[in-house]
Amino acid sequence: MRHRSSIVALVVAAALAATAGAETPPAEVLDVAPVWAGHPVGFSLLTVSDRQLVGFYNADRRLTVAVRSLGEKGWTFVPLPRHTGWDSHNSIVMAVDRDGFVHLAADMHASPLVSFRSRHPLSEPFTADSFEPMHRMIGDQESRVTYPRFLHDAAGDLVFMYRHGSSGNGDQILNRYDATTRQWRRLLDQPLTCGRAGDATMNAYFHGPVHGPDGFFHLAWVWRDTPDCGTCHDVCYARSRDLVSWERSDGTPLGLPITAATCEVIDPVPAGGGLLNGLVRIGFDAAHRPVLSYHKYDDTGRSQIFTARLEDGRWRIRQTSDWLERIAFSGRGSIGLEASVGSVTLADDGTLLLDHRTPTESGTWRLDPDTLAAVGIAAPRRRTPAPLGRVESPWPGMQVRWQSDSGVPPPGRRFMLRWETLGPNRDRPRPEPLPPPNMLRVIEVAD
Repeated sequence: MRHRSSIVALVVAAALAATAGAETPPAEVLDVAPVWAGHPVGFSLLTVSDRQLVGFYNADRRLTVAVRSLGEKGWTFVPLPRHTGWDSHNSIVMAVDRDGFVHLAADMHASPLVSFRSRHPLSEPFTADSFEPMHRMIGDQESRVTYPRFLHDAAGDLVFMYRHGSSGNGDQILNRYDATTRQWRRLLDQPLTCGRAGDATMNAYFHGPVHGPDGFFHLAWVWRDTPDCGTCHDVCYARSRDLVSWERSDGTPLGLPITAATCEVIDPVPAGGGLLNGLVRIGFDAAHRPVLSYHKYDDTGRSQIFTARLEDGRWRIRQTSDWLERIAFSGRGSIGLEASVGSVTLADDGTLLLDHRTPTESGTWRLDPDTLAAVGIAAPRRRTPAPLGRVESPWPGMQVRWQSDSGVPPPGRRFMLRWETLGPNRDRPRPEPLPPPNMLRVIEVAD
């Protein structure tokens, strides 16, 4: 089968590809508040038991948290002393520690750490002063922070992961939160990855760590030499059981920090070879083997999706798509890309599914579980609530944004955030006129 794509206006990149699929009726649509629509930036939805929080930039671009109980329609709003600019890197992330305190980080791109912690557990009522600033965790390597992420280790402790430095020259730092002392400490004595080697510098752009069905945390990344996104190269991999001791796929220990000279390279794609940070994803097959999916150029220079699976101790690489055109990209700042790819997932019939999107199509390939060859198009997955998958705003260029829930909602319930903005603009201001604020909504999806 052949898939044709054409280069058109930029769209939000791979993270939003997960919303592709057929429409399904929403169980409930609940307005939160009007939000800034001049450019996209990641918001946060966190549902824990019967409590729900939304982190967003309001109509005035002020960092705000909305809190409710699931049985309520109204929200308690907690404004925080922070206004974001035009940078689409300034995403918001939230998590809850083992004692129920909420942690939030936001509004950073190679800038000083910005974080907050709730003054009381999530189970208690929130008020306008429920968060306190915590703009220092360790005090070292916190002046140039980007890509904050909260995750939990195998023991359930809260971990904070971020890049310190800049694009093309940065270290990956991991901290662990001690709920007893209510203090952060370094999880690793050294950075997880470091791009400095002699006179050369680079940094790693990650997908993961993903806690797999085999009990390992799996990590995939590309290196990038400069702020120019066209300098991404080499698809790499590592794994760990505890986020502290890391190893190659064959169990060989990796000393820290992991560098370009010591890491396991799955596919040695050169700079300019079609790799882009954000377009490398981790999935698993029925045997719990990791399967990486990513975008690069084929031997003729056309853009394609490839998969790599660990089979009998070696990585087997296969081309999945057969697209006819080359999608070129370069430059600095936040960009979108016409092609995107999801993580491989397991279907009920034993085949594997792989989402993809181009400007002219979006869908799900069905992959043969033995060969990883595309054997057809799967029935669309029911993700996007109708009719909310379609742009409502009459303003030209508006796009729908979706954010999945990072918490643990009650069994059988699934929530998403939905809003609309203009596309990315390489982190530069747009001239007026600008679109009016757009309503942010929480959607409960009826599975």
